[in-house]
Amino acid sequence: MACDRLLDRKEAAQFLTSHGYRTAPATLAKLACIGGGPTFESFGRRPLYRETELLAWAQARSTGPRRSTSDPGTSGSGREAA
Repeated sequence: MACDRLLDRKEAAQFLTSHGYRTAPATLAKLACIGGGPTFESFGRRPLYRETELLAWAQARSTGPRRSTSDPGTSGSGREAA
């Protein structure tokens, strides 16, 4: 198992933001309740996120390179353009 740092919610949001994926701690909290957020572990009541899981989640939500807003991109979430 890789020695991946465990981050609390505030640190996780700062980590994502520092890597270009601006995310608020409140967003991570909401997604932990309704689903769709990055995977996390719990230490008591405290959620802990792994750096690799955070980046994988953010990259999966992103499209690939695009030339216009109507271009769906080449990778990412797999959703098609409307």
